[in-house]
Amino acid sequence: MVNEKISVIVCTFNQGEWLKNCLDSLINQKFILKKDYEIILIDDASKDLTKIITKKYKKIENLKFIRNKKNLGLPKSLNIGIKKSINKYIVRVDADDFVEKKFLKLSRDFLQKNNKYQAVAVDYNKVDEKNLLISKENCKKKEIACGVMFLRKCLNEIGLYNEKFRMREGHELKKRFLLKYKIGRLSKCLYNYRQHIKNRTKNKKKVKLYDKMLSLKYN
Repeated sequence: MVNEKISVIVCTFNQGEWLKNCLDSLINQKFILKKDYEIILIDDASKDLTKIITKKYKKIENLKFIRNKKNLGLPKSLNIGIKKSINKYIVRVDADDFVEKKFLKLSRDFLQKNNKYQAVAVDYNKVDEKNLLISKENCKKKEIACGVMFLRKCLNEIGLYNEKFRMREGHELKKRFLLKYKIGRLSKCLYNYRQHIKNRTKNKKKVKLYDKMLSLKYN
């Protein structure tokens, strides 16, 4: 029987205040069986409430925990999660974000019905710290690193995340992916991208540095 299951990779570092919202949104997916997807949570040596929160989810059968002994950074942690995964489809959800109830089902449906694409990105909502809507965004016009479901075999072929990109790692991955494969667009806002004062992208100096690295590598 062909494996049509999904592995969801969630990496968290000191994002305990948002983590429950993220995990609940993944656990409570609709129109997809629990046995058809796994959630792999990588705690990158958090020092906040993350450990306390995760204890409440120990009995969730399709949720697996990995805790790094020291902080390894996002791309390396994501790669650890992907390598531990076992399923046909891989999708990343950040710990401070959350997804709509049909996110996994509709993303997988798209790839099953459109075999000219090897990944699919969903449109998304920008939300604030209280989950209130800021704006609705087209994922092709305003890219984000998450909410993209990939065929696992294609990710393996391109070499997963580039660990030199401590920021803009998702943008770099997609650029490399698109050299060989196609990413479709699902024009439904199924992902919620949270805006808050701790967003990594608030560090404009780092963003500029890694944007320059991207430009030099691909232009």
